Amino acid sequence: MSVTKPLPHDAAPLHVTGQARYIDDIPTPRGTLHLAFGLSAVAHGEIVALDLSAVRAAPGVVAVLAAEDFDTVPDVSPSIHDEPLLADGAVHYVGQPVFLVVADSHLAARKAARLGKVDYRELPALLTIDDALAADSHFEDGPVIWAKGDAAQAIEKAAHVVEGSFEIGGQEHFYLESQAALALPQEGGDMVVHSSSQHPTEIQHKVAEALEVPMNAVRVEVRRMGGGFGGKESQGNALAVACALAARATGRPCKMRYDRDDDMTITGKRHDFRIDYRCGFDADGRVQGIEFLQLARCGWAQDLSLPVADRAMLHADNAYHLPDIRIESHRLRTNTQSATAYRGFGGPQGMIGIERVMDHVAHAVGRDPLEVRRLNFYDECPEAAGLSAPPSPPESIPAKKKWQTTPYQMPVEDFILHGLTARLEETAEYRARRQAVDDWNAASAVLKKGLALTPVKFGISFTLTHLNQAGALVHVYQDGSIHMNHGGTEMGQGLFQKVAQVAAAAFGVDVGRVKITATDTGKVPNTSATAASSGSDLNGMAVKAACDTIRERMAGFLAERHQVSPAEVFFENSRVFVGDADYGFDEVAAMVYQARVSLSATGFYATPKITWDRVKGQGRPFYYFAYGAALTEVVIDTLTGENRILRADILHDAGASLNPALDRGQVEGGYVQGAGWLTTEELVWDDTGRLRTHAPSTYKIPACSDRPRVFNVDLWDGENREETIYRSKAAGEPPFMLGISAFLALSDAVAACGDGTVYPALDAPATPERVLAAVKRVRGDV
Repeated sequence: MSVTKPLPHDAAPLHVTGQARYIDDIPTPRGTLHLAFGLSAVAHGEIVALDLSAVRAAPGVVAVLAAEDFDTVPDVSPSIHDEPLLADGAVHYVGQPVFLVVADSHLAARKAARLGKVDYRELPALLTIDDALAADSHFEDGPVIWAKGDAAQAIEKAAHVVEGSFEIGGQEHFYLESQAALALPQEGGDMVVHSSSQHPTEIQHKVAEALEVPMNAVRVEVRRMGGGFGGKESQGNALAVACALAARATGRPCKMRYDRDDDMTITGKRHDFRIDYRCGFDADGRVQGIEFLQLARCGWAQDLSLPVADRAMLHADNAYHLPDIRIESHRLRTNTQSATAYRGFGGPQGMIGIERVMDHVAHAVGRDPLEVRRLNFYDECPEAAGLSAPPSPPESIPAKKKWQTTPYQMPVEDFILHGLTARLEETAEYRARRQAVDDWNAASAVLKKGLALTPVKFGISFTLTHLNQAGALVHVYQDGSIHMNHGGTEMGQGLFQKVAQVAAAAFGVDVGRVKITATDTGKVPNTSATAASSGSDLNGMAVKAACDTIRERMAGFLAERHQVSPAEVFFENSRVFVGDADYGFDEVAAMVYQARVSLSATGFYATPKITWDRVKGQGRPFYYFAYGAALTEVVIDTLTGENRILRADILHDAGASLNPALDRGQVEGGYVQGAGWLTTEELVWDDTGRLRTHAPSTYKIPACSDRPRVFNVDLWDGENREETIYRSKAAGEPPFMLGISAFLALSDAVAACGDGTVYPALDAPATPERVLAAVKRVRGDV
């Protein structure tokens, strides 16, 4: 069967030879125009005067648009219509688009955009979490609070209490292909848009809204993106809308792409957080009560900040049963880029909060952090390997007696981390290496090593329930070739190959028969974003539904011809078997076509079991959980704070993997990107709100030399308890949080510099400067 095979990425040869076509590679019609934004130079202010005469007079300029050129400035927000395409009387961050240049070349547009003269009346800018708290600048009326049990009382009764405050930095997406769009005007006012977007339907909706036409007048196509990581879920709206407006105004194709500096200056990042915590626990480290205060810096517009902050709350437990917990979340508005979706979508921030607490608790009781984590794990599900679903509990036994519940009252029915962690502990030789690290640190005065094993429990589904749906369109041609369309987008993760494998398996043919085509809103409507790790789950099931419909028609035709039951028709190895007859799949396709039986079908899938009340913070927001664990070993230089990841051992749960090769790649990349977030990737704004880390020269993503020199990755050999596509599990976002182990290994190395009385309290990202400061702190030098 095609699924479960470790096939290479469908476009791998094109990627390595440079033939893969991205937006900027699409041959454009003669006369195509190019766009660039003129950007705000202040973080907050009113526009007093706007002089664009020099811009209009610049070589190659065809048109210049500002807010005054619209009756109503088009909106590009994914949520509450609070993001005008161009600043309308006021600016709210450095880098906000103020005017739009349309020119005959990319370079001419960029040069002209720098000639605009804008006079501002500067206003006080809120740049930090503390600024926003002092000004009571929120996106909702006060904080969101979810609670289970009585955390305050449990903490008061606890024998031991720790508390702390933890700063967690944001993160730039740094996709290799920057934001880009191309709009091609059609007859009758229609528009075709090529966009580097994870959410073609949202592009379609925003362009139609801006042009004041129905959605059926706009068609959006996405063949592939050069990376996304959530940064192309909503941030591409502005480019697509700008191109469509300019194309309608000029009657000519219009194209726009950000240069790297502009991309980093204009677009949103991962939300940076501050998490304050107070935790009560017993002498062994078992948590009895815990309180979290999550402060999220959201930037100037709402974007997707509410669901991001919600997901941070939803992952505040990670792998641990916390019967008495209170989580308070503030979504703070500041005069910085509007923070947006990023791989994990708030989950990493919530998860590292509880991992920090577990580390702090272990330090306080003097126990191995792994033992404290294990002590607080949820109960293991009966089938720890995940090989089969357990029987339903008898009606006389309430489900709550069988399953422990999360802080939002969802039963945890599929917990496998006891067994998974034990296997990683054994295969990675945790005990022996723990002793070796301790021996090294006892003998080494300058270089100190650290070791940490951290788990991941990540919920899979959109928390906005209606997004948990997908459609597909599949054709079988009379020669037996297959054409597959679905609503997911390809950004390098291998989604298209996985779904092609699903289609091939449905017909029992080789995956080479399946044509992988661009995502197109004209073929599959009302798509959800390729996000929330749901691409394979949703689109795989939709494609399978369409394929099953066609296969049933083919089987029915043959069954009638041979006077047997359709159940006696088998599709295997590109052959179709019915009774004693044996046909080639292409022969059957031709026969069915000639019999005037449809070989085309749509498929649809809606995720079951999802119920969620975000106001109460209760329900089942996730269909299932994906699990994993990582053991990381690091070394730090106590004189400089410099550090290296020496080794990483990972065991990750992808269920019955659709493609183990692609899933391993996701695990490896996710770990490195997660470690980068927490170690090298530091975003710096100056006191005027200007982003200073806006280029590869000033913003440090992990390079090949930063990966662990020993990097062992394996997949857990289990199936999904829930009925997902071939019992697989999502592998997009969950591996990102495996990188938390690298951060806590650094904390462990810092702790080895002291006598054990001072907790390192390391903030993220753990840059050499922060590591060195923490070393001095535990030594009592500051």
